[in-house]
Amino acid sequence: MKKTLFAALALSLVAFDAHAISRYEIAGMSCGRVQEIVRAEGAAILRYPSPRNPSLTLYDRYVAHGGFCQIDEEAAAAFVPTADTPSCRVLKCRPLVFQPFGDD
Repeated sequence: MKKTLFAALALSLVAFDAHAISRYEIAGMSCGRVQEIVRAEGAAILRYPSPRNPSLTLYDRYVAHGGFCQIDEEAAAAFVPTADTPSCRVLKCRPLVFQPFGDD
């Protein structure tokens, strides 16, 4: 009985891969580098100074494609400031908006 309980406990503690997400300070990076990071990582937290108040740091999770979003989300275009452009295009998960058929 103890062996069975121990085996069940051991199996319940088996951890699946915990996909840790990397964080990047992107203020000094080029747009191409930021896009390369997101593409290579699949998903990453990008941190950057607020355009309105540079003493504040903004951050969010950006993804390579919709496969990194939840089932009720989609990948949509978003823009972050980088060293070479104020609006570098990346993707960010956003909630899906349901449109019933026939509604115009």
